[in-house]
Amino acid sequence: MKPSFRELLQNPHSPFPIGAEIVTSRGIPLESNCPPLRLAAELVKDDRTAWISITDNPGGNPMLPPDWLAGQLAKFSQNIVLHLACKDLNRIGLESQLWRYAAEGFENVLALSGDLPLGGYPKPARGVFDMDSVALLEMIRSMNRGLVVPGRGGKLETLLPTNFFSGCAVTPFKKNENELVPQYYKLVRKIRSGAAWLLPQLGYDMRKFHEIKRFLNLQNVSIPIIGNVYVLTKTVAKIFNSGKLAGCVVTDKFLAEIEKYAAGTDKGKQYFRELAAKQLAVFHGLGFAAGYIGGLAAPESFFEILEIAKQFSQDDWKTFYKEIQHPQPDEFYFFEHDCYNCASSERDAVVHHDLDKRNRTRNVNFFYRFSRCVHALAFHRDHAFYPLIKRVFQFLDKENSFCRFGRNAIHRIEEASKHILYGCQDCGDCALPDTAYLCLCSRCSKNMRNGPCGGSFQKQCEAGDKECIWTIAYDRMKYFGEWSEFLDAPVSIYDASLKSTSSWRNLYLDRDHSAENERDNWDSHH
Repeated sequence: MKPSFRELLQNPHSPFPIGAEIVTSRGIPLESNCPPLRLAAELVKDDRTAWISITDNPGGNPMLPPDWLAGQLAKFSQNIVLHLACKDLNRIGLESQLWRYAAEGFENVLALSGDLPLGGYPKPARGVFDMDSVALLEMIRSMNRGLVVPGRGGKLETLLPTNFFSGCAVTPFKKNENELVPQYYKLVRKIRSGAAWLLPQLGYDMRKFHEIKRFLNLQNVSIPIIGNVYVLTKTVAKIFNSGKLAGCVVTDKFLAEIEKYAAGTDKGKQYFRELAAKQLAVFHGLGFAAGYIGGLAAPESFFEILEIAKQFSQDDWKTFYKEIQHPQPDEFYFFEHDCYNCASSERDAVVHHDLDKRNRTRNVNFFYRFSRCVHALAFHRDHAFYPLIKRVFQFLDKENSFCRFGRNAIHRIEEASKHILYGCQDCGDCALPDTAYLCLCSRCSKNMRNGPCGGSFQKQCEAGDKECIWTIAYDRMKYFGEWSEFLDAPVSIYDASLKSTSSWRNLYLDRDHSAENERDNWDSHH
């Protein structure tokens, strides 16, 4: 019997397995004409395909859900990974989808925040992003433990535990330090929230792929990493080069090389397949747990790439490693020195960036300093006026006309002042202290509470209309030596029931997410 996906990744003695990506289609699937189903069926029937992975509306376009396609293939194989993104469903929909996956016997899930929607009827849809990938992983972990929910009569009951084998993604192909480092540190938070395996985003710089492994070694984190390969074409390369597909990078210089080969009689077909095979060889040589091939139009492409990879000698990957390095101009690397054979000695490696080194930028301004001072005096649980103000809000929480007037007056003052200063949207569960005093509701297109998504391109938000707030937050936190606090912060999940209520009141009366985080911190130390 073929080993399960979980067994393939967790067994260090497994031969280097290769999986394939399948993208579903839009419209009613006809049995006689459904290319994704035909491709997937041909792949899963062949033992050379270790597993298949089915995407969830990639690029933000509506398509058949991944579990539909998986259901058609279950009779051939259970080695199927389903992608689950937060862009289309709120937390109720996500949990329901997970129950459906569990009920249908699908346990392998890649948890993603997801792309901003590009399609929809009749115009592009608005993304949901009620949760992000960190929160989704936390939900999956809770389901695996046995989700505790309100039962009949108000009593809590524990549901039967699931057995999900959840994975996560990371995007290392960022040009700037304040884009890249938050990606790495959010990755650690994903792993702490239950991610058991990792699939990096797409790129063509093997040094950046290796950096992920080196960074995790530095953090004393061990997790199976799957090397991500995408079989290029000239058209796809241009899309990656445009920066319009989140997390996928092809540089101008590399694009020129691609166009040269694409001008040949076979339109670069042999070059692209050899490139994919070389990447697989490098991943194997670096000690990745597996390889993964996307961009397949026919099963023959997958098997031909595998055959090419078999022809390489044991040490050829070292040459390919140096050959496949196509960074952006002046791209930042976490490690100053490139070293593909130093995986066991990262603590002796020279780290290019220093979290304790202050770097004054335009983002560390008077306004930010003022916000920090006010928070330290009035909103930090261990400082100055917090206990006094807490007693005031406890008094005003009474149900009489005077207290209601007082509560409403304070809420109006809060709403007006925070809207002027921060663009506040009156969410009621304020995350300003967590994000270096940048309002997620007004300044982040996906409301990412636990770190950046992978969609920024050269500091610009995936939406293309503003700078990613997490690049600004990184500069601010780094200046004050607080970036490690972000790494250790509990998972932040927005409480939608607090919308249009006073976040000040909710803070002092322990009703917002920070109160839950305080309880989590207390539990972890007792």
